[in-house]
Amino acid sequence: MVIRRWLRRMAIGVAGLVTVLVVSGVALWLAARPALGTAPTGARLARMQASPQWSGTGFGNVRARVDAPPRRMLAGLMFEGSPHSKPDAPIEIVPRRRADYDTPPAGGLRVTWLGHSTLLLEIDGRRVLIDPVWGKFASPFTFMGPRRFFDPPLPLDQLPPIDVVLISHDHYDHLDMPTIRALAARDVRFIVPLGVGAHLEGWGVAPERITELDWWDDAQVEGLVRVAAVPARHFSGRSLNDATRTLWAGFVIAGPAHRVYYSGDTALDDAMVTIGQMYGPFDLTMIEVGAYSPLWTDVHLGPEQAVQVHRLVRGEVMLPVHWGMFDLALHGWTEPIERVLVAAAQHGVRVATPRPGDRVEPSQVPTARWWPKVPWQTATESPARSSGVAHLMTNAAVPPPP
Repeated sequence: MVIRRWLRRMAIGVAGLVTVLVVSGVALWLAARPALGTAPTGARLARMQASPQWSGTGFGNVRARVDAPPRRMLAGLMFEGSPHSKPDAPIEIVPRRRADYDTPPAGGLRVTWLGHSTLLLEIDGRRVLIDPVWGKFASPFTFMGPRRFFDPPLPLDQLPPIDVVLISHDHYDHLDMPTIRALAARDVRFIVPLGVGAHLEGWGVAPERITELDWWDDAQVEGLVRVAAVPARHFSGRSLNDATRTLWAGFVIAGPAHRVYYSGDTALDDAMVTIGQMYGPFDLTMIEVGAYSPLWTDVHLGPEQAVQVHRLVRGEVMLPVHWGMFDLALHGWTEPIERVLVAAAQHGVRVATPRPGDRVEPSQVPTARWWPKVPWQTATESPARSSGVAHLMTNAAVPPPP
C-alpha cells in the first residue's frame, strides 16, 4: 500500500509537471504567434515562385551556404562566447527629437544611425527609414530574447514624416512587429523584398502601400531617381521552418544628386562588383560589420570583408552598421568597429564612427572613439571569410575609380 501510494503521488507529480510544461509552451506560442508573421499565398506566392532566385521550395543564394557541423556550432554557442559580449556600463547616446529634422542637410545628404541597422536617411529632400526596430527585444517576444543595449535615441512618437520605409529581410533585428504596427498608422510607403509584404499586411499595413521587389528590380519614389533591391548573401526566417520563405536584399537609394548603398545582412558575393559597376560610385555606404563567426562564414561579412565591399561598390564614406546594440554572436561587442578601423586604415577608407543618434554627412564625418577599450580578437585570431570568394579580397578585384 505504501509503495502504491508513492507511485500514485509520483504519477500525479509527473502529470502535473507535464501539464505545466504544456500550458507554458502553449502560452509562449500564443504570445509569439502574431510576431511570427504570415506565410505568402495567392498572387504573392506565384510571383515569388516565378523569381530566378526561387529554388523550388524557397529562395536561395547564388553560392551555396557553408556552415560548421551542427555539433561544432552548438559547442561554440554554448562555450565560446566573449566575456565582453555586452557593455559593462550604459552607452551614451545622442538624443533626437522631431525638431532636429526641421532643417534639411545643407549638402543634401545626411543619415542618423539609430543603432544596429536602423537608419534615418535624408537624401535630396526625401526621408528614408531603413530596417526600423524600436522594440526592446530582437525576438518574437516582447519580454525576452536579445535585448537592446540602449533606448532608441529618437522616440518613435518623435519620428518626422517619412517618405518610404525599406526592409531588407524578415529577421527580428530588422523587422520588428511593434514598430511596423506603429508605422502602419502613418501614410507611408514600404519597399521590401519578395514575400515580406505578407508580414506587413498581417500587421495592418494596407496592401497598396507595399511594394515588393526581386533582386535588380527598381521602384520609383517621388523625388528620387530609384530605389533598387540588390543581391545579398543571407537567409530569412521568423521561425524554425521558414528559413528561405521570403527574399533578402540590400538597397541602392539614388536621388538627383546623391547615391547611397545599404548592404542589408550579407556575406561576401560577386554581386558586389556588379553593384559598383551598375550603380556606383556611392557618396555613402552603410554596411553590416557585426554578428560574424568562423562557424557561419556565409551569413555575415565580418569587418575586413565589409571594408572590401565598400571598395568593391566604389564608396566614398563608409558607415559601419549592425553592431553595438544586440548580442547576436560570439565576439565582443566592440570588436567589429575595432577591426573595421584596422582594415580601413590599411586601404585608406574613410569611416564614420557616430554614437547612436549621431548624424553623418559626407562633409561632417564623426570619427571619435566613443566605445570603451576592451579585449577583442583580431582577424587572424578569429577570421571571417566567406566561402568561394577569395578572389574578391584582392586589390585586383576592386574596380578602378570612374
